[in-house]
Amino acid sequence: MDLAVEAAQSRHLSSFLEQFALRSARMLDADWGAVAVYSGRDTEFHPMPGKGPGSPDTSDWLLANAREMQNEMETRALPREIAANLSRTNEPAAAIFIRIASSDKEKLGTLCLLRKRKNLAPEEKRLLRALASHAALSLENFRRFSQLERSKRQWVEDIDAISDYIVVHDRSWKIVRTNRSLASYLGVSPVALVGEAMSTLRQIAEAGSDLSCPFCRDTQRTREEYVAASADRIFLISTSRKPGATDDDTRTIHVLKDITDRREAERRYRELFDSIQEGLFFATPEGRFLDVNDAMVRMLGYVSREELLRSDVSPHLYPAPEAREKFLTALAEKGVLRNYEETLRRKDGTLLHTLQNITAVRDTRGRIVQIRGLMLDVTEQKSFQAQLQRERDFNQKILNTTQSMILVLDTAGLISYANRRCYEAGYQESELIGHRLVDWVESSQQADFEAALETTANGHQVENLELRAKRSDASMGHFSISLSPMRDEQSAVNSVVVVMTDITDAVLL
Repeated sequence: MDLAVEAAQSRHLSSFLEQFALRSARMLDADWGAVAVYSGRDTEFHPMPGKGPGSPDTSDWLLANAREMQNEMETRALPREIAANLSRTNEPAAAIFIRIASSDKEKLGTLCLLRKRKNLAPEEKRLLRALASHAALSLENFRRFSQLERSKRQWVEDIDAISDYIVVHDRSWKIVRTNRSLASYLGVSPVALVGEAMSTLRQIAEAGSDLSCPFCRDTQRTREEYVAASADRIFLISTSRKPGATDDDTRTIHVLKDITDRREAERRYRELFDSIQEGLFFATPEGRFLDVNDAMVRMLGYVSREELLRSDVSPHLYPAPEAREKFLTALAEKGVLRNYEETLRRKDGTLLHTLQNITAVRDTRGRIVQIRGLMLDVTEQKSFQAQLQRERDFNQKILNTTQSMILVLDTAGLISYANRRCYEAGYQESELIGHRLVDWVESSQQADFEAALETTANGHQVENLELRAKRSDASMGHFSISLSPMRDEQSAVNSVVVVMTDITDAVLL
């Protein structure tokens, strides 16, 4: 219970582990204790407070044995030279190691104890398992807490990195939070704005309402979006209201995006629009074209502009009548459709894949009286995408039907992809993705694999490297391994493709 309380109250992992080692040593009648914590290849050693093994050789021996232990619990005699370095009256005769593992069997650390008695009683083994389980739970909780703290800090940094102005206020119109961009624009720190009235931001822009917040229009709506202007800037203001447990907890979030340059770009775009070479059209809601440019005429396969305007092409234009109804419904709801994909029919009956930007023009009563749009012919792109998809499907079938295991490693040697054959051979995803492939290779041949990996990372292919590697059932098999580099757009090697073929039977023959 005391350990659980310490874990819950401790904010620092190091101090908790030191106290944990001290209490564990006392419970097991040990002279000294420590906890080794693993993070990748790094090891942190947390000895109990007070005097411990002072020799670096002793610490190195403990760490090495803690790392290499294979069983859940091991007791090892201290080497004579190590025991001689322990300057105390009652020299411990043995070192006890107990593995600290997570719920998914990841080795988190090792509890190390030095004491006179080498043999462990059954109740002591049960106690050690309980201590290891408690330590594992505490380590996982500390990791989660650290990740949460990092995530929280990263979230604040991400908000501060956004160039748009962000401000949050409460129900009483007081500023709760701003990002750094807004504070920098006002020439103050974000903290200095907390608690200030929202009316102090009226200099930036106004929504045109009588509310105390210059950016609020209708407080009954959970979301708002509109354009507001100041003397020299134009902002798109997006507002979200987040209800709390009580009315006092309600928060309103404003995001001000400076669209001054965008508005100027739109003006220039409209000037360019008159001379654009893509399909430009004006049509009635019933589907009759009022005006089109020459590119539109060519796109739809008509002889002349007059022929297209004279014909009622609406019934012929849409291969599926319901597609036009869907289009009109979406346009009526939104008023503007951007990058709207639609398949039309040319005069000769062939299909035309298009990408359209469409605007509805309404009368004073809100009815659509005209449709204006810009149409891009993406038929070739669609055909290319379909061909590319077929090629991808074909390549995927090859990857999935080959009898060899195919893996992709990053430049650090970690597995990022494994084909279906790997899983059919009995490997689990948790054993593959994110793990080092070299760990499969027999220790005596790992240097050969590392050398081959380095050669491939330098842009050279390695073929038919025969090594002994671990199978899914933990037995060692003979494999023929080929490594090929994969390059990015700058021709730099960014990953390695590894093809592994099990040749154990052939070698035995």
